[in-house]
Amino acid sequence: MKASPNDTIIALTTPQGVSALAVIRLSGADAIKITDKLFTGKKLVAQPSHTVHFGTIGNEIKTIDEVLIAVFKEPNSFTKENAVEISCHGSPVIVREIIKLFLQHGVRLAEPGEFTKRAFLNGRFDLAQAEAVADLIHAETDNARQAALNQMRGGFSKEIKHLREELIQFASLIELELDFGEEDVEFAQRDDLKNLVTKIQSYLTRLISSFEQGNVIKNGIPTVIAGKPNAGKSTLLNALLNEEKAIVSDIPGTTRDVIEDEMILDGVAFRFMDTAGLRDTSDAIEAIGVSRTRESMKKAALILYLFDLSTTTFSDIQNEEAALRTLSIPYIKVGNKMDAAPALLIKQLESEDFIFISAANRNNLEELKESILKQFRINTVKQGDVLVTNLRHFQKLTETQAALTRVLDGLDTGITGDFLAMDIRQSLHHLGEITGEITSDDLLANIFSKFCIGK
Repeated sequence: MKASPNDTIIALTTPQGVSALAVIRLSGADAIKITDKLFTGKKLVAQPSHTVHFGTIGNEIKTIDEVLIAVFKEPNSFTKENAVEISCHGSPVIVREIIKLFLQHGVRLAEPGEFTKRAFLNGRFDLAQAEAVADLIHAETDNARQAALNQMRGGFSKEIKHLREELIQFASLIELELDFGEEDVEFAQRDDLKNLVTKIQSYLTRLISSFEQGNVIKNGIPTVIAGKPNAGKSTLLNALLNEEKAIVSDIPGTTRDVIEDEMILDGVAFRFMDTAGLRDTSDAIEAIGVSRTRESMKKAALILYLFDLSTTTFSDIQNEEAALRTLSIPYIKVGNKMDAAPALLIKQLESEDFIFISAANRNNLEELKESILKQFRINTVKQGDVLVTNLRHFQKLTETQAALTRVLDGLDTGITGDFLAMDIRQSLHHLGEITGEITSDDLLANIFSKFCIGK
């Protein structure tokens, strides 16, 4: 069935699989009317919005299940369309049969993110708020939840819209000047425009700077555990996660691919990656693993570099660290197997900013965790805080700042109004792309395709 924005759509909004309950959502002009045909109970079209009704779902041949149906009438629903939410028992068979029944009555399956897309298109919220819905669903820490909630409630959007409105006033005056170009009039005071752009630039700088923290809060911190073979990388991963995630063996080269898992430290998500040991090897498969290790290290936000203190010399450590420094990525030097290390080596390393642990015995892991957290101190996100957590927003803010820098340069050099207007229009365009005043079908398709089906 070809998708149309006027279709009535349906999707399971709770996770797939067996559960006590499942919720199926419908939205569209005919959502309540079609549900009435399949529901035995009160006449739903006659019921007030935001009411819940008990009955059964089925047809003249069979009853599928006893259900509770919540009715939401336009425009007082998430999508601002007529909407129905069916709470049924969580058997996959029941869910499948109910959805199949609605499909037979002219409803179609929702596309990924289509409910939220309709909410955006119908003016429920702007594009930045719509993106925050997905962030809220996927939030893994309380900081991520609060940051997404602040954005969904419009804190970020209000700031962007306010900046845009102030710029629009000057843009319109400069455009007016162009209409009177032959008369050499100046409606937009250049000093006032310069002061405004300077103020906006200052605020944009704060927003852009917040992305470093916002990105960490939203996406976590990719942390690579690297080192020579048998340094204890897999043992450390298992110890940090408190589970046997990676295979541990005395045979060098056991780990041949990147193994990863996530844990929360002090409200920050860290994605730990155990990697293949760094060495030259003639084993083709292991060599691929080593190559992937090096690629992962280049992309990491933090490297935990393990040294096997039972076999490594002070000279070896210096050589390995010299190579590590060339990556220009924050790293922590971790001396593993401290219980088997020569006393002289420990003494040599005491002034070298090492964390000494025994991953196998789980000694000093708390000290290691504290050292990790010192690299990324994240302030608690409070209600109302405005943080940039979305890469698309960061890029558009950066492009806006570049356009406004051209405006300031033009004002300093006395550039003509038509060039000023062009740069101001460009900055307005980029700000509009954040909130959705400026959109394209491709942009919307890309954003909402990343949502889950039922949202």
